[in-house]
Amino acid sequence: MLQRALGSGWGILLPGVVITGLAFTDLSLAAWKAMVVSGLLLTSLMLYHKQLRHFVLLPSCVALASGIMLVMIKVSRG
Repeated sequence: MLQRALGSGWGILLPGVVITGLAFTDLSLAAWKAMVVSGLLLTSLMLYHKQLRHFVLLPSCVALASGIMLVMIKVSRG
């Protein structure tokens, strides 16, 4: 029952933890852009797959969090 209640929460928490870990590795702007593009492409591909459709929050959250990190890096560099 707990897994059902937290079903959508894991789709946001897991990529958030991964992106937070990657934020400390000091990736380049090109790497962050590639993560955004790959997350968006995986999201669109997963929407059409019958079994993977249930996990569509994982790549979309990676794309969102990577985009936020990209904006934060751009703002901090001026």
